[in-house]
Parts: sequence; C-alpha cells; structure tokens
Amino acid sequence: MNITHLEHAIIALIFQALLWPFVGRWMAGSLIVAVFLGREIAQHEYAGGGANQVGYFYGLFNHWSLDSFLDFTAPALACACVASIMPGSWLWKYIKARRQK
Repeated sequence: MNITHLEHAIIALIFQALLWPFVGRWMAGSLIVAVFLGREIAQHEYAGGGANQVGYFYGLFNHWSLDSFLDFTAPALACACVASIMPGSWLWKYIKARRQK
C-alpha cells in the first residue's frame, strides 16, 4: 500500500460528504467509487495502446496489479465504513438499541 491509496480514500470521503445531502450516503459513495473504477479501467486501456486500439473489455481484464486494485478498493472500503457508522444506518440503530437495554 502506498500514499496514493490513502489519497484516493480521502478524496472519495470528501466527495461522499459533498454528494451526501443530494443522493444519500450509499449512493454518494457508490458514485465516487465508480469514478475511481472507471479511471483505473481507462488507464489499463491506455496501457494496451489506447481506446481505439483495444477491444471493448480490454481495460477491465488486462494490466491489473495489486496497486491498481487497491486504487479503487481503498475508496470503496472507506466510503462503506463511513456510510455504515453514520447516524441512521443499520449499525448505528443496532448499537443504539443495545445501549438502551
């Protein structure tokens, strides 16, 4: 893991917070993770010669490494954790119910 994974997670959390009031916490996280996934797929297409030189699914199946995998899973995990622990989530309600017993 390198610093770019942390940077991507922080950027994703910032955009999740900005989009949260408009689309909800889960959709906001999903949107920004989709952007990071699309970015990684585009980088893999360029590594194969560019979008015009490779097949439709080339970037999805080729040139993946642990680094590129973590470039979109780090933001996904960060957004999922934040969405899970915020007020109104199932985890929040479960913890609140356990404390009231």
